[in-house]
Amino acid sequence: MRFATVGLLTIGLGLALASGSPARAGDDIRHERVFGPELPDPYKHPVCFTELANGDLYLVYYGGSSEYGEDTWVRGSRLVKGSDHWTRPVVIADTPFRSDGNGVVWQAPDGLVWLFYVVRYGPTWSNSRIKYKISRDGANTWSDSDMLAFEEGSMVRARPLALNNGDYLLPVYRETGHDQEFVGPDTASFFLRKKKGATEWAPTKLVHSKFGNLQPSVVQLTDNDLVAYSRRGGGYTQQDGGHLVRMESHDGGYTWSDGTESNFPNPNSATDFIKLKNGHLVLIYNDNGGNTRMPLTAALSVDEDKSYPYKRNIVNKPGDSAAYPTALQTRDGKIHVVYTSDKRTVVNHLIFDEGAILSHHAL
Repeated sequence: MRFATVGLLTIGLGLALASGSPARAGDDIRHERVFGPELPDPYKHPVCFTELANGDLYLVYYGGSSEYGEDTWVRGSRLVKGSDHWTRPVVIADTPFRSDGNGVVWQAPDGLVWLFYVVRYGPTWSNSRIKYKISRDGANTWSDSDMLAFEEGSMVRARPLALNNGDYLLPVYRETGHDQEFVGPDTASFFLRKKKGATEWAPTKLVHSKFGNLQPSVVQLTDNDLVAYSRRGGGYTQQDGGHLVRMESHDGGYTWSDGTESNFPNPNSATDFIKLKNGHLVLIYNDNGGNTRMPLTAALSVDEDKSYPYKRNIVNKPGDSAAYPTALQTRDGKIHVVYTSDKRTVVNHLIFDEGAILSHHAL
């Protein structure tokens, strides 16, 4: 297996790319600008990250000239534990003569680091497939790529989940419509499952809903009970039913309910959903049913998804967007959120404690 070495070139202070003197999004929420247009690839979107076994954070995004540019690839960057500066992003996946899209990075409990990403084989995302790479040395070098999902329109957005029984569950979706500005109503979420000790990923059945649904993120409540929230389909203008789509499983993620409309507004934008170490649930989403990806809101459930009495706008900058959040809780208990802003040219990083949300009852 051939590996390509990933350098660890540190971004200089002169670029002012990180947290030397971070701005504040409230006294209890720390905001860092990771990097932006001063680095190659004017387009940087969406962002995903993982905490590695050594305590480093590793971040990926796809970059290039534009969303549908023919010059896009996946880049990776590292925040070494104890450092204030992310390394300069380097290309870690680049399919010859193809446009690469959404990147997802995740370190599994066995230490393997997985990189899942989208490759576009036509003019729209409905022409995509999913590829993957692995790293055995903490995301310093990467394997060659292989195809994960061959069916046209297959895409990935959220990190996998290690289930209680040792299986892995990867949220994915199949986008339809062949339209750059409209997600077809046949668009559906599903999950790829890798059983403990296996090497193959097997798909569940598609989960359909009224307007279509995509980009699911999932948590496990009990051995049998799982819940996922998805972005809605349709266009980018306000519409009835402009809410996140909710789905659930009661057999450990093998089968899923149809998608139903939740109480959370959604402007056709990605969300993320995580379970904290204490069992509480955090949903990060754009609390807006129109066409604006602002504000970015954190909602907290302390009763296993029955209610969300605590909500807080963690980013609210009128005229801008806070798009495609990815969230995780690190080993020290801190909650981290990365997202893009400034017309998908700037990568941002938020850090806060659960108490920053618990201090705010529903808006």
